[in-house]
Amino acid sequence: MTDIMDNQTDHSNAEDLPAALEALLFVASGPVSPSQLGEVLNKSAADVNNGLKLLDERLNTQQGLCLQWHKNKVQLTTAAQYGKLIEDFLGLEATSHLSRAALETLSIISYKQPTTRPQLDAIRGVNSDAVLKSLLSKGLIEEVGRAEGPGRPIMYGTTPDFLQHFGINSLDDLPKIETPEELPTDQPAADNNNGC
Repeated sequence: MTDIMDNQTDHSNAEDLPAALEALLFVASGPVSPSQLGEVLNKSAADVNNGLKLLDERLNTQQGLCLQWHKNKVQLTTAAQYGKLIEDFLGLEATSHLSRAALETLSIISYKQPTTRPQLDAIRGVNSDAVLKSLLSKGLIEEVGRAEGPGRPIMYGTTPDFLQHFGINSLDDLPKIETPEELPTDQPAADNNNGC
């Protein structure tokens, strides 16, 4: 029994923390919160977040694995650039393609989440029921609650599978959208004189 105890590693030093976090994330069945990791390692949230930053830096230099963040939870995943290689190795069919309507709906949800079907319909100008069912069945979106108001419509948000499908590590990595105030204004103003 003492031999087993002697072989136990103390994960309290800062240099060993990223390795301990990597091991825990490797065996985790899905995304976990830093507080869950902190409980297991007897570390504060700040220590865990610092350890995750160090681990992320290490993984970025190796480029085979990466940390993926979604809704304040983290998981260890393979790097996006190896997706096709992994599919071939595992004998998986290529990821199904999304229709233009699905991509449009998914982009609205990813930027406006949480959002409801009536909000999607108003932006798209068409009924989104079928597209939402398709995205739900593919696991790219999920129900995240109900909105306050008439009928309490379901609110939708993206899932970790959405991030994996598009090869991004966090919603913060989505391209920024230019607002009308940010668009270039070097175009000459249109002549409002209609000739009357």
